[in-house]
Amino acid sequence: MPVLDPNPQHGQKKMLIVFGVFLAIFVIIGVIATIASP
Repeated sequence: MPVLDPNPQHGQKKMLIVFGVFLAIFVIIGVIATIASP
């Protein structure tokens, strides 16, 4: 079973969305930390 399925099931799609949100938050925190650092 591939990790990225072209036709993901409901649970897999929900997990992918949660992972995407977590990744976006991580990137935003990284950008803010980079800007705030002297």
